[in-house]
Amino acid sequence: MHTFTVNDMVCGGCAANIVKAVQNFDPAAAVEADPASKRVTVESAKSSAEIAQVIAAAGYHAE
Repeated sequence: MHTFTVNDMVCGGCAANIVKAVQNFDPAAAVEADPASKRVTVESAKSSAEIAQVIAAAGYHAE
């Protein structure tokens, strides 16, 4: 399980964009994005670094 703080995820649309980007990268991933807490959790066999890069490519900063 990978957990990221994404401070620039401010709405449900942002969350949906992040979920879509990660699932396009890893269709087997289970992704939850909560704009209220600024948290994204990903259950994936991919590395945290790879997932952070995907989130960045979608236009968000994952810490």
